[in-house]
Amino acid sequence: MTAIDMPRDGQGHHGSMRDVLAARALSDIPRLLTLQDRTPVSATYGSFDRNHWLYRIADFPSGMAQKHVLTLALVWSLDMPGNPYFRQERIRAWTEAGIRYAARSAHADGSCDDYYPFERASGAAAFSLLACLDAAEIIGVLDDPEISAFLKRRASWLARHRESGQLANHEALVAACLVRMVRHFGEEWEPLFRSRLATLLSWQTAEGWFQEYEGADPGYLTLTIAQLADIDRRRPDLELRPACRSAISFVAALQHPDGSLGGEYASRGTLNYFPHGLEIAGAWCPEATSLNDRALKLLALGDNPALNDDRLFGHHLASWLLAWREWQPVRPGVSAPMEGRTLFPLARMLVDVRDGQALYLGWDRGGAFRLFRKTRLIAADTGPTFRMADGRIAVSQLFLDPALETENGDIVITGRLCWAGSALLTPAKSVILRLAMLTVGRFFPNLMRRALQKLLVTGRRAAPFRLARRLAWADGGWTVRDEVTAEDGWDKVAMAGIGGFQCATVTVMSQVWEPAQLQPWIDLTGRVRALKAGAPLVIERRLGDNAPCDS
Repeated sequence: MTAIDMPRDGQGHHGSMRDVLAARALSDIPRLLTLQDRTPVSATYGSFDRNHWLYRIADFPSGMAQKHVLTLALVWSLDMPGNPYFRQERIRAWTEAGIRYAARSAHADGSCDDYYPFERASGAAAFSLLACLDAAEIIGVLDDPEISAFLKRRASWLARHRESGQLANHEALVAACLVRMVRHFGEEWEPLFRSRLATLLSWQTAEGWFQEYEGADPGYLTLTIAQLADIDRRRPDLELRPACRSAISFVAALQHPDGSLGGEYASRGTLNYFPHGLEIAGAWCPEATSLNDRALKLLALGDNPALNDDRLFGHHLASWLLAWREWQPVRPGVSAPMEGRTLFPLARMLVDVRDGQALYLGWDRGGAFRLFRKTRLIAADTGPTFRMADGRIAVSQLFLDPALETENGDIVITGRLCWAGSALLTPAKSVILRLAMLTVGRFFPNLMRRALQKLLVTGRRAAPFRLARRLAWADGGWTVRDEVTAEDGWDKVAMAGIGGFQCATVTVMSQVWEPAQLQPWIDLTGRVRALKAGAPLVIERRLGDNAPCDS
């Protein structure tokens, strides 16, 4: 990734950070249009699922892909610097085609699929419905009979469907869709909106964050904040600002000095950042725009995480455009992280800032952490990993029975490693999965979803290794000491090491590239092979120096 060539004023100075959003978003529009079938006579005219309509390697269209209609509507409507798409008739036509394809490719009940046929994915339905509602309003087709009937079908299905697991960002999207339905289609939608908003608010913890599967994910939280802030603006009578402010404060405490957010120590291991809701909230919460100012500097430098594969980039592209539209002119600027140690017991996260260094750690993730010196990431760590001779992988980033102690200022985490899910699709498994989705899954999609969630995301199976991790501060820096005991001995271990960026669960927006990942892998295989039966593996390092010390 490279730095953005930011617009300059007449005197040669760089433009505002707002211009970064415009420049970055506009640079990705050709890629987005390449994903869309733009041929009016085509049966899939308007589809953004290139794997389906062009490559024909997918046997059904992903409903999530139609979220791109909002991005097209925004570039059509926003008079941004250097915007060649502004008020272009074809952009408007392709936006409308995308909305109509979302309607025509949906199931009869209004739902849609994402990764599997007959999946009826709530996330895909909510993302794309919100996009279609806003895009239809922007280009003026809300009253079209086909489009309005589709919007009502999908909203009705979403309002009554309860997906397995607690994903607050999905619930927030559903509430955001339904508050628009009240405005556009009448008060009959109000009870459904109130019910889903109440569910969302019940998932907020006293620490400010909302549940994402099993814990807190600061990146996804910015998406939940975006929906809350938008609903608050539309419905100030609901008094949502305290809940929104509490969530913003949690994000502020977890934002890294370089502007990044999240990582492998969080519940979903993502590096997401959705800025538009923070701009909306910035009208009444100056702290929100401070978060964006720090994050956008990272974007301008080209050092932001590469959340830009074909399935991901559209989420953030729309958010950048919305942030440009909602930009707050009065901004208090950024401040350094507050000194001291802050514990979030419910999130099982810890922040320790001292002497120009900032440590962010999750003890539910085996003590996975990121450490910064000023604004530079100097160490990331997801703990010891062991690949067995039979191919199984034991990781500390999935942890059972996590315990935290703070002894004389030291940080001590203990628990048991788990087996990482590593199953891949094969032709035979693919056929079996398709048959399952066409039979059981067709009528009981949540049953299949729960099974896949347990297999790929939430399930934790104990591995025969225990870890005691101690982080100690001395002489102006941190030392980390890991002691691993192997209950079944070491002879079955084929490879061992410590990496900085391993994510052991399947999360769509995790495991993306960022420049800091050039940090080396610490190979411990030779040391494991030299261990005697019953002896622990002990690795001690001074952080910032990735070479393990002899112990």
